[in-house]
Amino acid sequence: MLWPSRELEQQQQKGMTMDFDLMVEVTPLLIRAAWVTIDISSRAIFFGFFVACGLVFLQTFRFAPIRWFARGYISVIRGTPYFVQLLLVFYGGPSLGLRLDPITCGVVVGAFNIGAYMSEAIRGSIESVDKGQSEAARSLGFGKVQTMVSIVLPQAASLMIRSVGVLAIVLIKNSSLVSIISVVELTYQAQRLIGSTYKPLEIFTLSALMYIIIIYAVMGIIELAYRRATRYTTQ
Repeated sequence: MLWPSRELEQQQQKGMTMDFDLMVEVTPLLIRAAWVTIDISSRAIFFGFFVACGLVFLQTFRFAPIRWFARGYISVIRGTPYFVQLLLVFYGGPSLGLRLDPITCGVVVGAFNIGAYMSEAIRGSIESVDKGQSEAARSLGFGKVQTMVSIVLPQAASLMIRSVGVLAIVLIKNSSLVSIISVVELTYQAQRLIGSTYKPLEIFTLSALMYIIIIYAVMGIIELAYRRATRYTTQ
């Protein structure tokens, strides 16, 4: 009479432990999906930087409508969720003749999203440099572009790198949202594996560890870039 209850207890205890064999088996699948996450995020950050520089440049125009356009774009992007922007472009774009495959859509929306945030970080970093230094450089015969490249940007770099780095980390985390348009990135792959294995603890633990590795790798790159940018300005 005691044997069935003892067997049931053993099964329950077994069910409470993590299935490490399964974790080893699915790790290659999650690693491949993690590379998709890295690919989308890195390309979005790269193109987003150029979008940001363009927005900063547009805000320096004396022609007011151009400045209003740049500021309006930044306000709209920062005022709407990344989730909604993805759905709008992917599902609403074909109505306007814009048809993008899921990965391209993730890169494009990510780039224009982070570009709006980066532009404010870059502009704020540049404006934090004492204007007296620009005036002194101009009095010594430096042109406007030369003053920006040689005087302003090197001093703004430290603030700019860390601010842009934080935004890059946020974008990597938000990249999980591209799973809603069927991009097989880390989160989407984890959900598919859970549907076939019914092991959410093991799968989500692995995916969380991979996100942590990616984020800390990016943080290391940011810190290295910051130290190189400030090696001549700090004692």
